[in-house]
Formats: sequence, structure tokens, C-alpha cells
Amino acid sequence: MFILNRYLLRQFLQVFLICFSSLTGLYIVIDAFGHLDHFSSYAEKGGSLFGVMAQYYAYHSLAFFDGTSGILAMISAMFTVTWLQRHQELTAIMAAGISKMRIMKPILFAAAGVSLLGVANRELVIPRVRDELTRDTKDLGGDAARDLEPRFDRNGILIGGEKIILGERKILKPAFVLPAEMAKSGQQLVAAEGYYKDAAEGRPAGFVLTGVTAPARVDRMTSVLIGDQPVIVTPQDVPWLSANELFVVSDLPFPLLASGSNWRKYASIGELIHELNDPGADLGADVRVTVHTRLVQPLMDGTLLMLGLPLMLSRSNRNIFLSIGICMGVATAFTLIALSCQSLGAVNMLRPSLAAWLPLMIFVPVAAGMSQTLRT
Repeated sequence: MFILNRYLLRQFLQVFLICFSSLTGLYIVIDAFGHLDHFSSYAEKGGSLFGVMAQYYAYHSLAFFDGTSGILAMISAMFTVTWLQRHQELTAIMAAGISKMRIMKPILFAAAGVSLLGVANRELVIPRVRDELTRDTKDLGGDAARDLEPRFDRNGILIGGEKIILGERKILKPAFVLPAEMAKSGQQLVAAEGYYKDAAEGRPAGFVLTGVTAPARVDRMTSVLIGDQPVIVTPQDVPWLSANELFVVSDLPFPLLASGSNWRKYASIGELIHELNDPGADLGADVRVTVHTRLVQPLMDGTLLMLGLPLMLSRSNRNIFLSIGICMGVATAFTLIALSCQSLGAVNMLRPSLAAWLPLMIFVPVAAGMSQTLRT
């Protein structure tokens, strides 16, 4: 039995790696061909063209894996079963008294491992490289000015401005709107530039605003506190600020300001829940749908697999190209229904929880009924 497990796992992993490498390579070739001039222009500033492209697509391959891991696991499982059927190996194994379910166990565990690897990639890896993933080929160095997406931080301050430069962590013409309890010297903080600084040497994370124009005479202002914690620090209280500078304490992750609506795509589920629990954040139903979708995604991957495997085992035709057609048909129908439900939830036509769970309610009974093939 251990020999059989190793054989099936090896077949599954070979197909998975071949499919993922092929699709990733196809994506890279098509995308790189359309943006080769951007890569060449950036490489002229320093560095090799191959190095620039390799770094860019190494990060984006993580996002590509996140989007395709479930479907690739199903395709790999189907190709493994088709290979066994094509060479009469499935018949020989079953003739030894081994049931179909026992044969499928290694494949099911391997697919579950791929799904868990996708979860780890989605929740642990992608949020750490969010800066690189939000850059397109026109801004490989992160030094181009982008539109800023205003956001509330935990203190209720609306962080806004004209443009943002991600590579320098700089806001051009920042304009911060203060809540009423902080507006002792004015409702807004307006400056020429704002730089985000990480926490260091007893100083919390936040923004250093330079060239402050509102409120006037910031050198005469006193710091604003919430309880015993400073929120807006003035030059009177610290020596590292100049006369026309202010420091605004904020734990808002800087890349979120430059990510726009993509921030939820690259955020971990912990960050999404934190944003939803923030009373100052005004988030739409689409974020709630995303949270529920993240929770059910491993179940979605498993359901997709259990829709495909029984179809393969119940077929007498061993044509591998027909198998590909079945894979694509099942995956397309499942994905379209899931995306339709999520879209309806994002526009409040369905409750967010129902939008995420409805595809499972539709397909799990179907998969359970079809799984009878594995038990015979």
C-alpha cells in the first residue's frame, strides 16, 4: 500500500508541477511580450533585463498560484485517474481487492495539501509582498506618483492627499481630516509632503508632515493626546521635528493607501477583519463577502475536486483530450456560479455570508450524490 501511495502521489505532483509551470510560463510570455518596453526602460537605469523580469514575475507567480491552485489540483487529480485508466492500471489495482475510495485517498490528501498551501500563500506570503504586487510594469521601482485611496486609521483620522509615491513612502500634498475631539486648532492638517515612518526608538509609527500650511504656526501648537497617548506631536514636545513639521501617529499600513480596491485582494483575513471592526472605516459589502469567501475557499476547492473525480471514474472512454474538456467544463460552471454569487453579495443583492456559502449549498449535494461512484 505504501508503494501505491508513493506512485499516485508522484503522478499527482508531476502533473501539478507540469500544469502550473506551463500555465505560469504562458502567462509570463504573453504579459512580458506586451510590456517589454517597460522592462527595458527600467533595466537601463541599472540592472539586467532578465533580473528585472525575473524579480517581477517571481512575485506575481505567487498571485497566479493563489488564483489557480484549486483548479490545478482538480486537473492534476483527473489526469492522474485518466493515466491509470488509460494504461489499465486502475483495473489491475481493483482486481487486487483495493476499492476505488482507497485508491483515491492519496490523491485526495495531495489535493488537500495543495489547498492548504494555497491558504498559507494567501494569508502569510502575499500580504508580506503586497508592495511588489501592487506595482505594475509602468512603476517597477515604485517611484511613480499614484492616486491615493483615502482611508481612516484606528484613531479616526482620514488619511488623504493628492498623490502617493509607494517606493519613497511619501504623500504629495497630504490633507488629513481630524475627528471633532482632535480639532482643537482646526479640522484639517494640510502640508506639502508627508513621509511614513516605522516605529523606532520609542517613537510609534506614523506620518511626518513637512511644510505644514494648516493649521498656521504649528510651532506654537501643543500636542494632541488621547488618554495618555500622543496622536499629533508638535515641535514643542520633541526635538526631531522642525518648526513647520508635525508628526501624526497612525498604524495604518502605508501600502493600503496605494492599493485602491486591490487592498482586500492582497490583505490577510486578519487585516480584513480588523478593518471591518474599525468603527471609522466605511467598508462596503464586498469586503464582507471577501472574508466569508476566504473562510470557505478550502471547502470550495474540495467540492470542485469531488465534482470532477466521480465523472472520471464513471467513464469508460479513456480519451485524455475529452478528460481535459470535462475538467474545463466542470471548473468553468463552478467558477461562474461562485463569481456570480459573490458579485450579487458585493452589491447587496445577497447577504455576504449567503453569497459565499451559496455555491456550496448548490454543489455539495451534487458532489455527495456523485461520490457514490467512489464507493462502488
